[in-house]
Amino acid sequence: MAKITYVEHGGTEHVVDVANGLTVMEGARDNGIPGIEADCGGACACSTCHVYVDPAWVEKLPAKDAMEEDMLDFAYEPDPERSRLTCQLKVTDDLDGLRVQMPEKQI
Repeated sequence: MAKITYVEHGGTEHVVDVANGLTVMEGARDNGIPGIEADCGGACACSTCHVYVDPAWVEKLPAKDAMEEDMLDFAYEPDPERSRLTCQLKVTDDLDGLRVQMPEKQI
């Protein structure tokens, strides 16, 4: 289980425990976190679960694959370093303490 902090665009923080094996997107969805829409349900087909990863975590996460890179082109104001799709981040104990911030809006 990992404690993950989801930060809304306006600054409101939500700290939740997310079970290993789920994705960061599922953790947000299952806990009613606003700002992550996840329209495609985690199929990496919509970019509506886009977040900005805290700079301290960028290098700790697995690299983006080609599909995620392509979908981020459709995200609202993607950041080449910090943008990730939460449906592609599988939760493990190694993600304990992860902080992600939602963009102003999802496309």
